[in-house]
Parts: sequence; structure tokens; C-alpha cells
Amino acid sequence: MTVLIAGCGDLGTEAGLRFAAAGHQVYGIRRSPEKLPPEIRGVKADVANDVPEVPDADIVVVALAADASTEEAYRAAYVDGLRNVLDAVGRQQVAPKRIIFVSSTAVYKDAGGAVVDESTPAEPDRFSGRILLEAEELLFSRHPHATVVRLGGIYGPGRTRLIDQVRSGKAVIPGQPKHTNRIHRDDAAAMIVHLATMSPDPGPVYLGVDDESAELGDVLRFLAAELRLPEPPVGPASDGGAGDKRCSNQRLRSTGFQFTYPSYTEGYRAILAGEGVRHP
Repeated sequence: MTVLIAGCGDLGTEAGLRFAAAGHQVYGIRRSPEKLPPEIRGVKADVANDVPEVPDADIVVVALAADASTEEAYRAAYVDGLRNVLDAVGRQQVAPKRIIFVSSTAVYKDAGGAVVDESTPAEPDRFSGRILLEAEELLFSRHPHATVVRLGGIYGPGRTRLIDQVRSGKAVIPGQPKHTNRIHRDDAAAMIVHLATMSPDPGPVYLGVDDESAELGDVLRFLAAELRLPEPPVGPASDGGAGDKRCSNQRLRSTGFQFTYPSYTEGYRAILAGEGVRHP
């Protein structure tokens, strides 16, 4: 099949390499296509402004990323960027069998530590979630049979924020429980390929998180032990509550998907061992 990936950053490139390894022809849209590996044919475009043309594709993956954590940057990337990609697909009468849009668990509000799954109403309480939900609604209004993957926090090669905090001594364990939901970059890419190529057709929404919705304090203690550093201090109780939810991956698991890194312990040990590279 022919695969078009709109937004070939780190995640999109990893997905593209996996599609190519499976024998598919892969095109990748990005502003600097010269940075793409040879397995992915580059298409130069700034999707936030315009997508002049796209190749005919059986699968379209939209894996965009905002340039900054501002409302303007999010809207430019996720709403304007998605609209421009869909406009180009429609203008050139491309009829993909599947369209997959990469969204985020930010579309769910703080659940007080309760379990969240695909049946939970999306009621975002921050601008990031509101804009991503608007993009999802735009996608389904244009392509009702598309699929949205709501990823947790992506970590992996070169994505070492928590490791850096522990190493620098700046990490603080929340004073009250705060669950975190994450997925290794390689599993996120594998999930995209799995949903794009599986039989039967995928459903409309999947949560992309690993098996363990771990408390942030447990993750920080684990990293400190792996790095043979002192355990981070515990902060005041008021630091722990915002955005506390436990996301379930049971719908994804039910499709037969298998994680390489089912929890943070396997994933962070791989990073600390220097496995993998972050794509430019």
C-alpha cells in the first residue's frame, strides 16, 4: 500500500520506517523533508499554512505537533494543519482506505484518579485538550470512519525530561497521588501501523497508553534507584492533584496489539541503556 504521513517528526518518522519495513511505499510531509531517512519520500509543506498537493494514498496518518505550548500554536498545528491536509486529500480526490489522526489524552479532564477509557466523555479543561477535541470533531465531520488515537505522554530516545530532572536534583515527588499515563515512542509508532493495517477495520477511538498508569512518585523513585541517586524529596500536598486520571488501554489490547514496553520500567531501562535514536 501507499502511506502518507502528514507530520513526519520523531513519531511520524518512526511510524514511517515501520510501514516501509513492512513493504509499503511511504511519503512524509514536513517543512524540512531533507531530514527524512531514505525509506520515506519527502513532501515539502508547512501544513499549518497550506498543503499544495499530496500523493495518492491508501493510508493517511496525521501526526502533527505544535511548535509551542500556546493556544495559537496548537490551533495552527492541529486544527489548521489537519484542515489543510484534508482539503488537499479532497481536492485531489484521494480516497484513502483509512485515516488516522494522532490526538492526546488531554481531551479528558481531571478524573480524581478514576479510570478513563474511550467511553468516558471528552470534557477537556485546558486549551490543549479543547483544541485537540475540536480537531477530532473536524476529522469525523469530514471522514466519519476515520480513527483517532489519543496518546498519553510520549517518552523514548531523546525524550528524557524526568530522567534529567532526577539527575539534576530538580525532581520533586508530589505530596499527594498523581497518576501518569505514558507510552514509549516505539509502541506509539507500532500502534499506528497496527491500526492502519489490521483486519477488521479499526474503531473510531483508541487510547494509546501502556499497561501501567503509575504514580509519578513511583516513577521518580525508580529512576533515582536506576541512576543510583538519592530519592527526590516530597513536595507539599497541593502539588499532586491536577490532571489525575488512569487511562485504560483495554480496547487497544483487545485488537491483539502487543507492547514492547508494557510499563515505564522496561521503557526507561531501554532509554538508560542507550537503545534507539530520536529522529530529527
